[in-house]
Amino acid sequence: MLTSERAARQDLAARLRGTVTGPEDPGYDAGRAAWNLVVDQHPAVIVRAADADDVAAAVRWAAAREFGVAIQATGHGVARPADDTLLLLTGDMGEVQVDALSATARIEAGAKWEAVLGKAAPEGLAPLLGSSPDVGAVGYTLGGGLGWLARKHGLAADSVRSFEVVTGDGTRVRASAAENPDLFWGLRGGGAGSLGVVTAMEIDLFRVNQVYGGNLFYPASDAAAVAARYAEWIADAPDDLTSSLVLMNLPPLEMVPEPLRGRSFAIVRGCHAGTPEDAAAQLAFWRAWKQPEFDLFGPMPFSAVATISNDPLDPTPAISSTDWLQRLDGEVIDALIAHAFPTGTPPPLTFVEVRHVGGAVARGGYQAAAYGNRDATLLLEAIGITPNADVAAAVARQAASLRAAVAPHRTGGAYLNFLEGEERARRTREGFAPGDYRRLQELKRRWDPQNLFRYGIDLTGD
Repeated sequence: MLTSERAARQDLAARLRGTVTGPEDPGYDAGRAAWNLVVDQHPAVIVRAADADDVAAAVRWAAAREFGVAIQATGHGVARPADDTLLLLTGDMGEVQVDALSATARIEAGAKWEAVLGKAAPEGLAPLLGSSPDVGAVGYTLGGGLGWLARKHGLAADSVRSFEVVTGDGTRVRASAAENPDLFWGLRGGGAGSLGVVTAMEIDLFRVNQVYGGNLFYPASDAAAVAARYAEWIADAPDDLTSSLVLMNLPPLEMVPEPLRGRSFAIVRGCHAGTPEDAAAQLAFWRAWKQPEFDLFGPMPFSAVATISNDPLDPTPAISSTDWLQRLDGEVIDALIAHAFPTGTPPPLTFVEVRHVGGAVARGGYQAAAYGNRDATLLLEAIGITPNADVAAAVARQAASLRAAVAPHRTGGAYLNFLEGEERARRTREGFAPGDYRRLQELKRRWDPQNLFRYGIDLTGD
């Protein structure tokens, strides 16, 4: 049997420019690894694709053997472990082309946002990337994509002009407003690994060169007052300002600067894409109220936007959960603080964040893209680093307790890019309007009738 499997893999390898790896081959463990080290997956075969033709050949090979196909670029956002299946790695497909004249970029499946930013920024242009340029551009966009320009320019998914896609039968097609518009609709916010393999996309870039961004650090003892003032601040915030409130527990590690090491803070975080004068006026709301312990807000090139969140770059074990909230008032604030900064016990959660969305995201048309929950403006995310099973259990309990505590104030929606694993599968419907979920199911039956791509978001529910 093993000989037969090896022969089948050799047959596949002969059709590809890329590589094929099985469980007994060198490089298997490195290939199966996800960015979130909580994920422990054991695919039957790993294909590292060199180009779109490799992707199409791998999909046809899997379909002929009734294998599922799991798609992975950087390993962020795994919805379901790729066990006993074909794991398709697109990380070697990293070409990025920027056209400064048309302010567009063509981005291959495995490119990270840092590569796009590196080519766009010298032209005075910016993509709608998220808080970390280390994330894969295509996967992030397929889930919607809420970044530091969201209120000004909308979702990353809204910036897409076209996708190049390999469908469930191994056919290469193009999806845009003019070609296969139904698939184009579904991929923008609803196509994270479930409707096909996106091998490249063309997106709009935006003329953003300088922004005013950073963080204001207040001591955790001020958290209630900071949260209440934050709710007041965003009530009439301009679309130029995308911001968040973060209740953060910084670990006592050498990698953390000494003044912050091992401490907890209430942080006001954001990016203002308007004039420096308007931005400074917005920040005066805080600076005139109470001087923060650390004021790291100021002018910066957009190419330095990663310094706002300072997300970890190295693979990390973590558990996250999320909800859209109706409001940020006293009861919600109390719940956030109690779970971020529990008394008498080490805090299981690394941070609890509420992002202010709305603006251009809310104005985007439901008819144009599958992405749901556009009318929600407060996005809660809770994350805990989980170095071992005991900590993981504590983080999961604390995240569940927080969700229960804010239950009366939830909208009932979910942002799927912030979910992984079983919770992402269980809550897929919450990412979409009911009618849109049914429409996505119809697209699934049309474009992937064998359900090859069953390792992305779950579109098979009743």
